[in-house]
Amino acid sequence: MRTVEEHLSRILDVAVRPAPVRVAIADAQGLRSAEEVVTGRPLPVFDQAAIDGYAVRSVDVAGATEASPVTIPVVGEIAAGSRQPLRLQPGQAVRVAAGAPLPTLADAVAPVAWTDSGAARLTVRRGVPSAGFVRRVGEDVQSGDVAVREGDIVGSAQVAMLAAAGRDKLLVHPRPRVSIVSAGDELVEVSRAASSGQVADVCSHALTAAAREAGAETNRARMVGGSAGEIRGAVEDLLPASEIIVVCGAGGGSAAAEARSALSDLGGIDDTRIAVHPGSAQGYGRLGPDAVPVFLFPPHPATALVLFEVFVRPLVRLALGQEARRRTRTARLTSPLVSPAGRRSYVPARLLRDDVGGELLAQPLGGSGTHLLAVLAEVNALAVVPEDVTELTVGEQIELVPRGRG
Repeated sequence: MRTVEEHLSRILDVAVRPAPVRVAIADAQGLRSAEEVVTGRPLPVFDQAAIDGYAVRSVDVAGATEASPVTIPVVGEIAAGSRQPLRLQPGQAVRVAAGAPLPTLADAVAPVAWTDSGAARLTVRRGVPSAGFVRRVGEDVQSGDVAVREGDIVGSAQVAMLAAAGRDKLLVHPRPRVSIVSAGDELVEVSRAASSGQVADVCSHALTAAAREAGAETNRARMVGGSAGEIRGAVEDLLPASEIIVVCGAGGGSAAAEARSALSDLGGIDDTRIAVHPGSAQGYGRLGPDAVPVFLFPPHPATALVLFEVFVRPLVRLALGQEARRRTRTARLTSPLVSPAGRRSYVPARLLRDDVGGELLAQPLGGSGTHLLAVLAEVNALAVVPEDVTELTVGEQIELVPRGRG
């Protein structure tokens, strides 16, 4: 039996990231930049008014006060977006809108609230310092500044910087394509009423949502029968369009053994049992000419979701250019736990904070019912019980892996 760490290392050691692609900056959000972008122009590109007001020479209104205002003529108006050059003479003012270019010689903007809003002659009641209420050329971004660094996660601020730099496309690490297949003769679509002996295909919907939550581009491919030929056909069809494939319903039993045999000439599936609870019976291989990672998971949705968190999500994160392993937390148990000897258990738990002392608490849910899907809907973490531990008591510290987004 292989340990969880040994199995995860086998998966991650040969992980291959999809080749970077160039996408529109609107589509780059949430992805990791595969290049460094340097701005080729300053921001702003010209001196501009920061607010609505009057462009003036600061020296002309330096002594203005409420008791002794300064009155000067208004010789024009400049709207935002104006491309008509205007030169200000000493002792004059020009009405300007926020974002409008300043006329030549103007070095400040008198806010409307500091004036009488005059149209022909302007009374200024407060002095304005040089550069007051003005956005200077390059004040925000200088030509040659780095807009986005290689490896940065592109967020709204990075999109803004790219747009300011004049870039409409960016080279990024794309989302890995994860395809999900449900296998089993007993399965029916969730929209159909299941008759005796039939089961709604919950697993493919659950795993597709988990892959999307992890940041992947998802493809709930199809539902197939449980025969080895049908499983092989589905996997073979998906290989050219996938970076990861997960088959739910082919993790253990005689049907799974037949499926592994049928997939053998595509690269082979390793069926060594993993020292994990739940889901020790599973399969993993790298199939096809591109050595696509293929996972064979048991048919229980709750178990498949736990295995996804432990083995597939790290691969998705690595493909996105992130650290494979998510940051864990340590919390104090609120109830006892038992675990099978020699296996690392992942127990659904709710991470809480003590209202009094602010201490982190771990509340396990579901007991030994690894099939209980409803439990997973109520938790935000998986409590990790090491292989050499079979019992934990109330108050002991336990490691928690977050569940869900992020």
